[in-house]
Amino acid sequence: MPIPPQDRSPDPPPEGAVTPPRGGMPQDGPPRGDAPQPGPPRGDLPQPGPPTDRADPGPDAASGPAAADDEYATALKEVEDRWRRALADLDNLRKRHAKELDRERVAERARTVTALLPVVDNLELALSHAGAEPDAIVEGVRAVRDQAVMILDRLGFERHAETGAPFDPARHEVVGVVQDADAEPNTVVQVLRPGYGSGERQLRPAAVTVAKRE
Repeated sequence: MPIPPQDRSPDPPPEGAVTPPRGGMPQDGPPRGDAPQPGPPRGDLPQPGPPTDRADPGPDAASGPAAADDEYATALKEVEDRWRRALADLDNLRKRHAKELDRERVAERARTVTALLPVVDNLELALSHAGAEPDAIVEGVRAVRDQAVMILDRLGFERHAETGAPFDPARHEVVGVVQDADAEPNTVVQVLRPGYGSGERQLRPAAVTVAKRE
């Protein structure tokens, strides 16, 4: 006799099979009423806007002006240091040049006096023979004079005592004008005091008298 359907019980699951939870398998379909439903965006949340071409500032954008100021300050300090060193070097050079100039001036004076010492010696020798023959004394003094002139010429101060030369205001100093029929006008007639040197190395001009112009 067949068993009625309502009285038939399901067969037990095989050993090791997974038993589904009570209530059945999840069904596809609209969500149940107790599940959270997505709604329209809230006003306090950021809303997406249209895309823009502005790039986001990099990490160095905020520190750009400060970095430029630091570079400027560093460069300025370096220039100031160089300027101070240049001033110090210039001051040291000036002091060293002044010392060398003084030392050279003293050495030049010593060389000049050394060159004139033989003249002084010969003058003293001539004075020691003052009681000798007058002509010999005159010749001795003339020799000492020539020696002194030679020394001055060697030092770069040649002697100017020429008569008959055209008057040169750079070399001659007029102390008188004379009428001389035998002399050319505006020429040196007499040298009253010789001159030494010329140009920038002139010690003094020659004092002369000049013939008048006709």
